[in-house]
Amino acid sequence: MMNAVIPRPLTDMKERTGYPRHRNQGDQVPDTNRVVFVVDDEAVIAETLAIILNQAGFQASAFDRPEKAIAARAGLTPALLISDVMMPGMTGVELAIHFRKAQPECKILLFSGQAATADLLEKARAEGYDFDLLLKPVHPADLLAKLRS
Repeated sequence: MMNAVIPRPLTDMKERTGYPRHRNQGDQVPDTNRVVFVVDDEAVIAETLAIILNQAGFQASAFDRPEKAIAARAGLTPALLISDVMMPGMTGVELAIHFRKAQPECKILLFSGQAATADLLEKARAEGYDFDLLLKPVHPADLLAKLRS
């Protein structure tokens, strides 16, 4: 007698591609003006902000490493990058500069709760890059107000 193997359905986008899926719009092509990448090494923060943005009508994806956001950009170009500044490996400022060079029209919003952020932002300004900054903890109303301004 042969044992039947029933394949487990792949319903989780992260399981299939390595990238989380937070959109509820099915497989429709996203409005590229509403596509947002949220990057924070604290996955719960990135996920929470992506949920808030999706509920506000954006098409947000969360990433817990800057390298994952860079890789995802090959398939989907964000109109906005929201990133924590202090992360292991690549900082949010380095990620922002990478996105600005590769995609100058991408808006960038950084957030941080650490004092060392000022030095990184000052260095970026000296190199000709100026980014908006929100302080952690980021209140959802403050984030949405900043995005709408």
